[in-house]
Amino acid sequence: MALLPESIVREFDQNGFVVTPDLLNSSELDRFGAAVDAAVRRRTVSDARAIDEKSTYEQSFLQCMRLWETDPDVRPLTFHAGLAQTAAELLGVAAVRIWQDQALYKEPGGRVTTPHQDSPFWPIGDTPLVSAWIPFDGSSVESGATAYVPGSHRAGRLRVVDITHSTEPYDILRDEALGGREPVFVETTPGSVVWHHGLTVHQAAPNQSDRMRRVFTVVYIADGYRRLRPWLCFPLDREGVGVGELMQGQGIPLAWPRAGGELPVPPARLGEPTGPQIKASR
Repeated sequence: MALLPESIVREFDQNGFVVTPDLLNSSELDRFGAAVDAAVRRRTVSDARAIDEKSTYEQSFLQCMRLWETDPDVRPLTFHAGLAQTAAELLGVAAVRIWQDQALYKEPGGRVTTPHQDSPFWPIGDTPLVSAWIPFDGSSVESGATAYVPGSHRAGRLRVVDITHSTEPYDILRDEALGGREPVFVETTPGSVVWHHGLTVHQAAPNQSDRMRRVFTVVYIADGYRRLRPWLCFPLDREGVGVGELMQGQGIPLAWPRAGGELPVPPARLGEPTGPQIKASR
């Protein structure tokens, strides 16, 4: 039985992003927010630097990846059936896998997140991909809400934006393929989830509030697709997935459908190298 009205799916198909209101209830927000908070504290406890002492990339957000593998209390959120089924319905596929999850906590004073597309970071070709952006406290432009360029997913794969540097000469928002369209900021209430296609150009505002912007994201890929390129890519390399082989394995488990409600067992080798894997040659 479908979860989404056809209007939501049409909006996503047209714009490349959409909001699903009240997907998580208040009890889930409290429970999962506390679990992700604890995971972020554990991952960052040894870092006492002020925000202005951090790299450009680190000033955009505290990034803690693959929490489902290391933090059992976060795992039920990553594999939340409502999220996973929504991802499959938005992509129009029968099954989706977890590509990664991550906390993206933007500190007070955190800088803008540079506009970019997600899919070109990875050697996955045209594999359908969608991200769930979950703000535990809701989001506002003041606190670092995300903005999306409507319809930009239809422009295809543009140049890779090196979001680790502020001196990147390529401004994706000025790419001719976007036809001058500008990002639209999306503010949300707690419990809402913002979804964006892997090719949707998006960015996030700086955090000008006095509290942490607490956001968790889950990235889903359609099942049944093959690796396209040999670029360094931790989730695929860890699984030994070669070029032309199906993207699957213990670290890229099915999220929907899942029989019996059992959560997957994490791989023996946990985690991922810190930061994004970006090659200028892509």
